[in-house]
Parts: sequence; structure tokens; C-alpha cells
Amino acid sequence: MNLCFLIGKIISDIEFKFIINSRQHTAISIFTLEVSGNCILRVKAYNELADECYQKLVKSDVIAIQGKLENGEEIIIENVDYI
Repeated sequence: MNLCFLIGKIISDIEFKFIINSRQHTAISIFTLEVSGNCILRVKAYNELADECYQKLVKSDVIAIQGKLENGEEIIIENVDYI
């Protein structure tokens, strides 16, 4: 099982894109999260969660996320909570 829980600070602007000709995902939000120990991770959210992240999150917010680790340094968000 690949499941992670992280708390960190958003250190980049939230980037929002639409994915053309994709069957599985239609929207994506991408941003960078700094967790303890100065570890920096790239975070992605898809579809409705991508919309929510783009509308509600801003740079320097501290958030808690639940997601899956992908490619060693990317996290695919499944749930986000605001601290």
C-alpha cells in the first residue's frame, strides 16, 4: 500500500491546467510543498480536488495532505485539510 500523510508549507504558486484528450483526468493543479527537514516535494491534484486547491490555497499556506507517493518526489493528493 502506497499511502502518505504530510504536513507542510506551500512554497510556490498554485498552477492550474486543463488536460485535453484525457479519459481519466480533465484538470490538474500543481504546486511545491516544503515539509520538515527542508524536504521539498512536488504535489499534484486532479479534477474536482484540483479546482478546490486552485480556488482555496495560496502560497505560504500550511496544509495537511493525504496522498500517494509517485516517482519518488511527487505526491498525488487524495485529500487536503487546511491548518
